Parts: sequence; C-alpha cells; structure tokens
Amino acid sequence: MAANTEDNNNERTPLLKSASSQGASLTQNAASLLANWWLWELIEAFTSIIALVVIVIILFIYDGSSLPDWPSVFTINSVISFLSTISKLSIMAAASAAVSQCKWLWYRQAEPRRLQDLQLFDDASRGPWGAVQLLFSLRARHLAFIGAIVVVLVNFFDPFVQQVVSYRSRSVPSANVPEIVKSRVYAARSNEGLPLPSLVDLSMKAGIYNGVFDIKDNADSGVSHTCSTGDCSWQDFSSLAICSRCVDITSHVEKKCTDGKCHLLYIPNGPTLSGLGGQINSSTTNISSELQGIEPSVLRFTSLLSKKVSDPEGALAIECSMFYCIGKYAASVTGGIAEQHLLASWRNDSARLDTKTDLILNPPTSFSNESGTEPFRVTHLAAVALNSFMSETFTGSGGINNSGSAFSSDVMQALYDTSNLTRRIENLATSMTNSIRGQDDNVSGPAYGTAWTSETYLHVRWAWLAFPATLILLASCFLLGVILETSYRDILVWKSSNIALLFHGRSLRLSSRNGYPVNKLSAMTARANNVKARLVESDPDGWKLDQDE
Repeated sequence: MAANTEDNNNERTPLLKSASSQGASLTQNAASLLANWWLWELIEAFTSIIALVVIVIILFIYDGSSLPDWPSVFTINSVISFLSTISKLSIMAAASAAVSQCKWLWYRQAEPRRLQDLQLFDDASRGPWGAVQLLFSLRARHLAFIGAIVVVLVNFFDPFVQQVVSYRSRSVPSANVPEIVKSRVYAARSNEGLPLPSLVDLSMKAGIYNGVFDIKDNADSGVSHTCSTGDCSWQDFSSLAICSRCVDITSHVEKKCTDGKCHLLYIPNGPTLSGLGGQINSSTTNISSELQGIEPSVLRFTSLLSKKVSDPEGALAIECSMFYCIGKYAASVTGGIAEQHLLASWRNDSARLDTKTDLILNPPTSFSNESGTEPFRVTHLAAVALNSFMSETFTGSGGINNSGSAFSSDVMQALYDTSNLTRRIENLATSMTNSIRGQDDNVSGPAYGTAWTSETYLHVRWAWLAFPATLILLASCFLLGVILETSYRDILVWKSSNIALLFHGRSLRLSSRNGYPVNKLSAMTARANNVKARLVESDPDGWKLDQDE
C-alpha cells in the first residue's frame, strides 16, 4: 500500500523534483529530461542561434572578398542555405513545442475553456494555417498569441536569408603591366635607326598627315600602348610633345570692293584671297602680337579662308604657332578604346631653333615627375628638318568656284573643309606628339600603369538578416516565457503529447446529450464546441481535464 502511494506521488510530482531519484541511471535521467522537461527545446533554440551566428561569421569573413576557392561541391550559397535550414527548423520545432504546451496553460486558468480549443492549439503547432486560426481566436489574450505569430513568420525565414548574399563585379589590378609610350628625345631616324641629317622621318610624316586628315579630330586615341585586359589606367606622366596655340586675327582682314561686291580679301604682310567662290590661302607669317612671346620652334603660319570671297563677313583668319613643349598627360583605356588628355604643358621660349644647337627643355621638378639624367631635348637636325617640312606643307592655296576646284595640296583642301581650324591644328599637334613618343629614344622607356580585370565578389546586405535575427529572438523569448509560466502554474510538461490526454481526460463525458455515442468527426467537433473543461489537480486522481457542468 505504501509502495502504491509512493508511485502515485511520483506521477504527480514535477520532473525536476523526481529526476534525481536514487538508483536512476544517467541514461534514464537524460531520457527523462528530454521527455519531461525543456532540454530538447532549449537545445533546438541554442542550435538555431548558433547556426545564425555561424552564418554571420562566414558572411563577415567573406564580405567584400572574391569568391572563396572551395571544393566544387560547395558554394557559399549552399553553406548559407544549409545553415539557414538548420536554424529555421530548430527554432520552428522549439516554438511548436511551446505552442503545444500553451494548450495546457490555457486549460489551467480558472475560467473553463472550450474543448474545441484543444484542436486549435494542436493545429497551430503544426503549421501556419492553424497558427492563423489561433491568432484570430485568441486575439492577444494569451501567451500563445506570440507563438502563433512565430509559427506564421518562420515561413519567411528562408526568403530573407537568401537576400543577404549578392554578387557584384569590380575592377581589380591584373598581373599584366600595361605600357604607354613617352619620350624625352626627338631625333629623326630612318627605319633602320640611322639619323636623317635633313629629312623628316616617315613616321613623323604619317603623324602629320593623320592629324590633318582626321575628320573626327581623334588623335588622342591613336597613341601607341599595350593593354591586355582592355581596361587600363596610368598615373599622370610627362613626355616631350608638340603644342599649338591659335588666335583669331579676322579683325586684321582688309577688303577691296566695287559696286558693293568684294573681289579682294587680304591681310597686310599676309595671305590674300581674290576672285569669286570659296578660297583658302596659307603662309608662314608673324602677325598677331599674342603669339610674339612664343618661340615657333615647329611652325608659325596664317590661314585666310572664305567660303564666298564676295561676302567678307564670312571670312576667317587664323594664325597658329606650333612649338616643342613638355606635356603632362592623363591616359586610360576603357573597353579597348584609348583616351589621353593633355593636363598641362610647359615650354622653354629661350630654346630657339638653331642649325647647330639642340633644343633643350628642362621643366621645373614641380611640373614633371619624370626621373632621369637625360634632359628633354630635340636634336637640331630633326628640328630644322621638321620646321622646313612644315613651312612647305602649310604654305599653299586653293578654292572652289563654278568652274571647279583646285588646291595646291591635299593639306590645303583639308584645312579648307574643316569646320574648326583651331581644333584641327590641336589634333595635328597631338598626332605629331604620338609620332615622337612612338620612337624608341633608348632613354625614357614607356610609362607603366595598371591593368584592370573584372572580378566577382561577395557583397553582404546585412539589413536582410534583421528579420531572421528578430524572429529567433522572439521565438526564444516565447519559449522562455512558456517555461516560466509552466513553472509558475505548477503543471507538468506535456507539450504535444496525446497520451497525456488519454491518461488525464478519462473523466470527460463526451457522448451526445441524449446519451448516444459521437463517432463522426463533424459531430465530435460540434460536441467539443459545447463542452468546457479545466486542467486541475486533485487527490487521489492527480491531474485531469475536469469537465465543467
């Protein structure tokens, strides 16, 4: 009799008071903790938190870095997805168990509850649809309301985690080093590398013609360079160059007219246009005072042109000076297309054209960052030959009238047809500079830059982790609340057990009111809606669902 009483007391005593019974093995105690307390749910909540923390650590390590060199069977997406699944399933299992326990807390209250609520809690612990039904039924009147919210929101866990990782492209330096030509010395040479005493080398002639005939004025893209990736950049560098400056001297044009029609346009001590139609005349001159301080070491000339001589208002006169200088350049290659820009230039007006002395250009160190003992210079032979060739090339005339067209050279025709003579001369200077820089002067060597290649890297959008982290926190707080409420109300941990209902619901009288048994599910549901019960503890029966009369 005493033994039976002891057994009954053990069945009605909370687990933590009976788990330390003498003679119980460690395995039995562990199994008892898993079945009769919250150890398993706490492990699940802890596992969910740890999985999320591991996700954060992995993302923190690889955020902004290139894709990790992992075995082909693993990707960072698959690892994050795997950890996310563990975190989601773990916290969902813990929350579902806590929701199931809430039904016993629901019936433990002083007010009797509908027996049908058992089914609501059971459905809520199984999935979102049941949780939504429980939300509308409870309306924030019970702790289970928070659990139902967790069960619903946990279904959005994966989509939010999937948005955390994105892949972007960026440019990173390549191992290949790009080069762009520059020069410190210009000395006319033949294809064999031999000096040309009184001739302009063919590469410079090609540069002159290319600059004059380039209708797009795009000589900047013609500079010789190597760029294996198609995207390269260089720090600012200096090189020997040819610069130009043009001034509008149309105000110097004079005219001779008869009966309101002009037949002669001229510049004193300069070119002249006579007759009808459109004409151009170009010659070496020294007219504008604005160019007096510039040593025309390459060329100084004036072009007078008019598309209709009889209309002097349409006349244009431009005087240009071309000279050796030191140019500071910014260069880049984008999408395989080279671009360079002249940032600044420096000239030495004391370095005058001479048949015996080289032109020396030594810019201040504040201007040029080029190192080397060899000065920037132009050999006197090359300078004299180029000046002579340019003077001959840019002296000429031509025009178009009703009888036809005739030009002394193709260069004159190109100057006549251009819409912006100043821009064309600037393009000519750039093209000639490219020729100088393209020569191997055995002194300066190329300018080295950085080749850029595209790299895919991992970018973490941390804001998307706020939802999973908040959900885990909410679920953990809910689980802790259920544990504390269970302890406070001094009831056993039955969670989702149907066996507990069989053992402790025997006093319920669930037949129909006329005494007939209820078998169909619809009939049982209807009957359960009309039956109210409470979870009570009484001697000698222990815990039971007590039907309210």
